[in-house]
Amino acid sequence: MIAGKREHAAALLERRPLRRLRTLPAWRGVLVLNYHRVGDPHGSPFDHRLWSASADALDAHLRVLAREADVIGPPDLPDALAGRGRHVMITFDDGYRDNHEIALPLLRAHGLRATFFLATGFLDRPRAAWWDELAWMVRHARRPPRDAEAAIAALTARYRTLGPAQAAAFLNEVAERTGAGRCPPAAAAGEWMTWDMARELRDAGMWIGGHTVDHPILATLPLEAQAAEIDGCAARLEAELGEPMRWFAYPVGDREAFTQATGRLLTGRGVAAAFSFYGGYQPSGTWDPADVPRTHVGPRCDERMLRAMLALPQLFTRPS
Repeated sequence: MIAGKREHAAALLERRPLRRLRTLPAWRGVLVLNYHRVGDPHGSPFDHRLWSASADALDAHLRVLAREADVIGPPDLPDALAGRGRHVMITFDDGYRDNHEIALPLLRAHGLRATFFLATGFLDRPRAAWWDELAWMVRHARRPPRDAEAAIAALTARYRTLGPAQAAAFLNEVAERTGAGRCPPAAAAGEWMTWDMARELRDAGMWIGGHTVDHPILATLPLEAQAAEIDGCAARLEAELGEPMRWFAYPVGDREAFTQATGRLLTGRGVAAAFSFYGGYQPSGTWDPADVPRTHVGPRCDERMLRAMLALPQLFTRPS
């Protein structure tokens, strides 16, 4: 139903009278777009679903946003939610190197700023993240499955349901059953930003937020372990970038990935806004700084769909 409404809205905007979004009424709220990787996943042994857009597609998105939207950052949220506009935040998760090599030059070219949420452990100790390791093991299996993408999706879905001890055992089990073994850290050495790259983002006017140390699903951890992931991330960001962690994005970010107690940990440590990831946009009025919704941007999001999102963001409001 929702997908059909989105397609209808996109088709409507193809009509000539609606081509300029600036002629449409402004709305109250903030639409937060979430990207992960940028570029071409062809040939990569890792999880291809993490690529949100090609370089050309991101360039096209940013061209639309620069012309048709009021692009803001996390410090602007309270003011944006108090007034009218076409307020949009651009965010990138995890800290992949292509965010620096591809996204940053495109953002600069269009005069836009974005927020990057870094999982600090991948910058400090480059290695395959658990979702990429599962993909790597499937692709290096003695007998690769007929549908590798479906197998990867099923394994990552299973991993998300497990506690930390079970999750570690699950990775070992997949390594054994596929015959691939565990992914060597060197295989992912060039996948992540360096701290010098993160500082270049900061110096270019981008906002930097936290995304834990090792990207666990926080709700599966005891509260003290959640606090350690949050505090460890904050400490590394401040040590390397000279700024406190004021913004945060929950790893995975769906309804089961964090709890109200997680939010209280963050607000108690001075985090002004924490971002979830299960669809939607934030309307004006009452809002929860510990749960600011974001909407997924994927390869199927073309200029037409993005314009529909900017025209009718209520179609992307999270379910009640």
